[in-house]
Amino acid sequence: MKVSKTISSLKSVISQWRLGGQRIGFIPTMGHLHAGHIELVNQARSHCDKVVVSIFVNPLQFNEASDFEAYPKTLDMDQKKLISAKTDLLFLPDNEMMYTNGRVATTKVCVPEITQELEGEHRPGHFDGVSTVVNKLFNLVQPCMAFFGEKDYQQLLLVRKMVDDLNMPVKIQAVPTHREEDGLAMSSRNSRLLEDQRKLAPELYKVLQQLVQKLEIPDISLQEVELAAEKLLKNQGFEVEYVSVRDAYNLQPVTAQTTVKVVLAAARLGKVRLIDNIVVR
Repeated sequence: MKVSKTISSLKSVISQWRLGGQRIGFIPTMGHLHAGHIELVNQARSHCDKVVVSIFVNPLQFNEASDFEAYPKTLDMDQKKLISAKTDLLFLPDNEMMYTNGRVATTKVCVPEITQELEGEHRPGHFDGVSTVVNKLFNLVQPCMAFFGEKDYQQLLLVRKMVDDLNMPVKIQAVPTHREEDGLAMSSRNSRLLEDQRKLAPELYKVLQQLVQKLEIPDISLQEVELAAEKLLKNQGFEVEYVSVRDAYNLQPVTAQTTVKVVLAAARLGKVRLIDNIVVR
């Protein structure tokens, strides 16, 4: 596996691959990799000739300085996992490289509408940080395809809209959420859960599964099932930010024209924020 720590070395490798007509798959990450990330690499390898992974803990997408500082950094372990997964290139930019003029003065990319609710409401500015860094990374890596997990569902739709709106020549491939044996969606933040919190955390997915079953009841009130799910989570010890049933294509409220729904939730256990979703086809 090649490792690039400069833009010039990255471009040198990428240009050789592109001249050779090789298809490049890309996975942007913030490190502390788990099996879900490795599945993204596996999917990229099955679709593309070369696979590039970036690790960059992006300060622009953190609302809380404490959350940014506490984000786990396990580069040595991450590199071993990526080598085992047959990654071709690891790109390791730093803050100065990504934000030459500083975070405040840098040009920002803002994707409208889809970023205003749910995660956008509870994490103001977060998605501008995501769209900005993904845009920059796409410009640097120039992939044919990029791979994103469905766990960050709103982020996935955001990236798809950005790529479509800006006519970017990148195909976005969604990969189903990777879960632990007890159903907890894999996340780099899970390692920060205390022992009792880790035992409770899978209940978030179980409550969403129960909500999905209720959606099969004719003329069921979406507001009632959302509120019931919130109450159940709160009673179990979660600090609930939202539970919502939305149109899976645009995250707008469900209407008679909605063909596919998605159930989304965000809740905290102590200092750890968990998100999850289930697409209802």
